[in-house]
Amino acid sequence: MKILDKYLLKTFLTTFTTVFVILFFIFILQTVWLFISELAGKDLDLLMIIKFLAFSMPRIVPLVLPLSILLSSIMTFGNLAENYEFAAMKSSGISLQRAMRSLTVFIVLLSIVAFFFSNNVIPYAEYKFINFRKNIAQVKPALAIAEGQFNDVGFYNIKVNKKSGAEGNTLTGITIHKKSKIGDGSKTVIKAKDGELISSEESSILQLVLNNGYYYEDIVPKKYEDRSKMPFAKSSFKKQIINIDLSELNKVDVNDESVANTNTMLTVNELNYTLDSLKKNMKTDIISFTENSNSRIAFPPKKQLIASVKSKPLPNNILSLYTNQQKSDILKIASSNVVNTSYSIDTSKTDFFNKQKNINRHLLAYYDKFVIVFACFLMFFIGAPLGAIIRKGGLGLPIVFAVLIFITFHFINTFGKRIAQENGMTPFMGAWLSSIILTPLAILLTYRATNDIGLINMDVILAPFQKVLKKLFPSRN
Repeated sequence: MKILDKYLLKTFLTTFTTVFVILFFIFILQTVWLFISELAGKDLDLLMIIKFLAFSMPRIVPLVLPLSILLSSIMTFGNLAENYEFAAMKSSGISLQRAMRSLTVFIVLLSIVAFFFSNNVIPYAEYKFINFRKNIAQVKPALAIAEGQFNDVGFYNIKVNKKSGAEGNTLTGITIHKKSKIGDGSKTVIKAKDGELISSEESSILQLVLNNGYYYEDIVPKKYEDRSKMPFAKSSFKKQIINIDLSELNKVDVNDESVANTNTMLTVNELNYTLDSLKKNMKTDIISFTENSNSRIAFPPKKQLIASVKSKPLPNNILSLYTNQQKSDILKIASSNVVNTSYSIDTSKTDFFNKQKNINRHLLAYYDKFVIVFACFLMFFIGAPLGAIIRKGGLGLPIVFAVLIFITFHFINTFGKRIAQENGMTPFMGAWLSSIILTPLAILLTYRATNDIGLINMDVILAPFQKVLKKLFPSRN
């Protein structure tokens, strides 16, 4: 390795390490802020808090790593240009591409490490994070429920107005929405004046004892026309016990489509296996729905229909073949079939849409493991030439450019994923949209830095205006 490569690599690594540590610390503070309601005032010892944060840290790396590479590249090459070291290199016949060669090799190695980290460490950390939260809830059951907001605990959404007691186990003003197992919303609401949380370290069952409350449940009539009346049942109780299985919070069943966000806990191979199962299940459901719809409508086969037409031509008005009573019965049956079929289509459409969203989430998680690899290259080939062009190092202008570029990248990435989840575009496009949009910028900056062209060529912009001014105000000479 030549002296120049060692110098550039040492300079970049020093800047990269410093920037990465600072940004990582900032994002850790953000994580603490997000989970402060679960940590503050819970009598947790220091070791438990450290474990809680340690399991949540790996998810920060995909955000911090590209931003660190971008800012380090701008600062490193900006310092070199500002101190005329690039001018010395070019006078010695060393081009920008040659100067970037050793750092490109380092970025390649860093990208490989980033892929294995994203594919192995982050899924394991996500799994351990949910595990640890469940274990904390068993030791400190009050952690499972925060005041003044709905908390997703197993098959229940629980809200309490106030918690009291030494462990925060005494609850006041309790509202519970029980989730429907078929995924059509909450049809059961339980309200209680007060209650108590009871748990044991030896058991994964969290008991919620309710006192002096009411139980409301929506009733779905069999007749479709009666559903607009929205009937419900109401009952009261002096004491009721609800058992919440906390082990459900820790299950990672790759074949269970009802479990949300398991895609973040899976490796590439596991995602491939899960996606194959989800797609097969959805295809089977579509075929089953089609066959059931055809059997419900009782549409005759094509050959039978052709044979009946050949044997005896049908009149223009088929109902004329029947009596008035038969006509009335046929129309009633047809109307009922249309209503039932329409309701079945609407229900199945929602179900298929939710299943497709689940598939899209898994596809996005699959592509994300490769996007982080390309993002490392992209940010380096944006930051390095940009630093050489602006010729500014330090923490001033480079931070401004880095933040603007990264916010653009992150916003487009988030925007694309949200649209892809809702079937607005393919998951591939949603995951790679930000990279596709910013790649031309990296190519343009590299080209302009290589050819010693400024960031903006003002002559090109001002030339058309100068021509117009010359025509409006011709020279008197």
